[in-house]
Amino acid sequence: MSRRFTRQPFCLNEFAQEAPIRILGIDPGLRVTGFGVIDAGAPGAALRYVVSGSIRSSERDGLPERLKTLFDGVTAVIDTHRPDAVAVELVFVNVNPQSTLLLGQARGAVIAAVVARGLPVSEYTALQIKQAVVGHGHAGKAQVQTMVTHLLQLPQMPPPDPADALACAIRHAHAGSPALPRPLSGLKVRRGRLVM
Repeated sequence: MSRRFTRQPFCLNEFAQEAPIRILGIDPGLRVTGFGVIDAGAPGAALRYVVSGSIRSSERDGLPERLKTLFDGVTAVIDTHRPDAVAVELVFVNVNPQSTLLLGQARGAVIAAVVARGLPVSEYTALQIKQAVVGHGHAGKAQVQTMVTHLLQLPQMPPPDPADALACAIRHAHAGSPALPRPLSGLKVRRGRLVM
């Protein structure tokens, strides 16, 4: 008895690995806006650090000039590093309404720069970001810095604003991924130190 085999068409996409996605994370602020760029591959794969830094506006300038500095700075980061997606930290109302209003305007300048370059924007609360990176939503800045350093295998701890931006990018990389808890299992941060 002979069997008939039908040959299925060969599809390269079935065997090719997904290309990494470049994510720009932004921690908006009127005085200092942190940014961090990472490459994320398939779910569960290691994240790769690309660059991080800060965009600073001068307090001597008026508000319109400071917002333009942020807009131009974010535009320059996008043009230089060509991200595929952008994640921005959401801002909540602070005790001081004036500070909240200024921070909201800074955030608006940042988002406008991203949208002007035609990139998708995702927003995450500080609680969501800390939960994804540290494992609980009430982590301190030192804990976030320590975990970002560990997860991205950095040679030294980044400053707070770029660390927050990198954490936002890490959160976006794990958005909707069932593999999220895996890199964090068994890791805790106590007093700014990583404990296995």
